[in-house]
Amino acid sequence: MSAIFKYLQEFYQKECKLYYFLAVLLLLGVYIYLNYWHALEIRFAASGKTKWGKFFGYYLLYLIPFAAAFFLQLLFYKDCDYYRNCWFWIILLLAPAFFSFRINFDFHQQAIKNTWTGDAQIFWMRCLNLVFRVFALLIPVFIVWLIKDRDNLPFYGTAALKNVTPYLIMLLIMIPLIALASTQKDFLQLYPKAGFIGQLDLPAKKWHYIFYELCYGFDFVSIEFFFRGFLILSLVKICGPHCIVPVACFYCTIHFGKPLGEAISSFWGGLLLGIISYNTQSIWGGLIVHLGIAWLMEAGSWLGLLFKK
Repeated sequence: MSAIFKYLQEFYQKECKLYYFLAVLLLLGVYIYLNYWHALEIRFAASGKTKWGKFFGYYLLYLIPFAAAFFLQLLFYKDCDYYRNCWFWIILLLAPAFFSFRINFDFHQQAIKNTWTGDAQIFWMRCLNLVFRVFALLIPVFIVWLIKDRDNLPFYGTAALKNVTPYLIMLLIMIPLIALASTQKDFLQLYPKAGFIGQLDLPAKKWHYIFYELCYGFDFVSIEFFFRGFLILSLVKICGPHCIVPVACFYCTIHFGKPLGEAISSFWGGLLLGIISYNTQSIWGGLIVHLGIAWLMEAGSWLGLLFKK
């Protein structure tokens, strides 16, 4: 853990400016308020009547805080010359488009409907949505890497991880917090994600649960490659550590369909994982933590529902 504490200390000493962080927290606070008290995502992003309407709705939902967190740096930092780099603008504008494309990707769904019916169709739709959307996100990222960083950087975040112990300790620290969350009504309304299988008429449900949880975990691979790999490691060569806070803001907005506490904590989690990725050039530690938390939340919610009975 000493290495992680060192990363945090260096980030605090070199990068933290109080008024900038207060401005960012105010920005996110307003955004979170609009979402959880005025249904920002539901009313202005997910409510689009056409595919393009939903795409641009989600695009703006992600772009606004991501870009605003960068533009606020002009007021508080003197070394923001990265605005002159064309790749900064390309990534700033393309990254929300990539994630909006992932959210709205449904080109595979007709084939699923043609292959399965009834409850089997529901199951395979849920599973394969997760799998196909991983590739819908990572293929554009891979193309950017081929064009921009292939000659001087391994594919975003694939550098080897030297020590897994700190990340396992972080997971242990999260267990009591997840146990507490597992007693909350809004948490149990959303988790476990695999809970829908219990309502389906399927044979050998144990294997259906296992397969769904594997698909669910696979989805987190694309999240880590996108936020801690692509965004941090492609922008770090342009912006240095200035990219970490805006990426954490973007990361927060993709949690707007989750319980309020999870959305708030996602900013701080994104900040921590971004700092780690920046220093290690690897996503594997973040993936251990993120995937571990996801599956612990699944397990915690099952236990929460069991004790609730």
